[in-house]
Amino acid sequence: MEENKEEELAEGTLLSHLVELRSRLLVIAIAVVIVFIALLPFSGDIFTLVSEPLRSVLPGNAMIATAVASPLLTPFKLTFFTALFIVMPIVLFQIWNFIAPGLYKKEKRFAIPLLMTSILLFYCGIAFAYFVVFPLMFGFFVSIAPAGVEMQTDITQFLDFITTIVFAFGIAFEVPVATVLIVWAGLTDTEKLAKARPYVFLMAFIAGMFLTPPDVISQTLLAVPVYLLFELGIIMSKVFVIKKSDDE
Repeated sequence: MEENKEEELAEGTLLSHLVELRSRLLVIAIAVVIVFIALLPFSGDIFTLVSEPLRSVLPGNAMIATAVASPLLTPFKLTFFTALFIVMPIVLFQIWNFIAPGLYKKEKRFAIPLLMTSILLFYCGIAFAYFVVFPLMFGFFVSIAPAGVEMQTDITQFLDFITTIVFAFGIAFEVPVATVLIVWAGLTDTEKLAKARPYVFLMAFIAGMFLTPPDVISQTLLAVPVYLLFELGIIMSKVFVIKKSDDE
């Protein structure tokens, strides 16, 4: 505590903080635009790759477009979302640079590993959704189609669907980082979190019910990893709390 009091933090006016925030947002916007322009010539290939888990189980391995401009706009939008996901490390790094001046050196030593972990977990959530959730979920949807009903998915609805799922899994995989931050801030401790395991397990399935389609497979595929990541968060919290106590 004495070390924190002796260390002087950078201070600024509200206007200076707003100017700093604007510059950070400008860097993020430029990064997204650059990556988007670079990926634009490959928009068709990106859509083909992303839609492969669904097309592989559809009759004729083909999707449909019900709107006139969908064949143009849907790959265009998907390319933009892809660029946004690619530059996510830059987004988080700019956020870190914005809040870092308000942290003590000891806090920065904890925050940097958490930042790296959050980036890794975000991409792990996306990979889990694409390689595990999508094949199982799409295969289940096609298998339960009534007799005489041929499933033909519109590409625009497909994009809206997978965007929601990918974002949900990317955020859900941040549970360990959120758990560590809660313990680190002193809002609770690892013992209380351990006692709350039954409630967390129930809340994980409730979150899966709201964030995924109304089927058991997708809900379970979200709820189970969230709970396991919560357990990982408890372990990480114990490690960070021990390090914090040693420093103090």
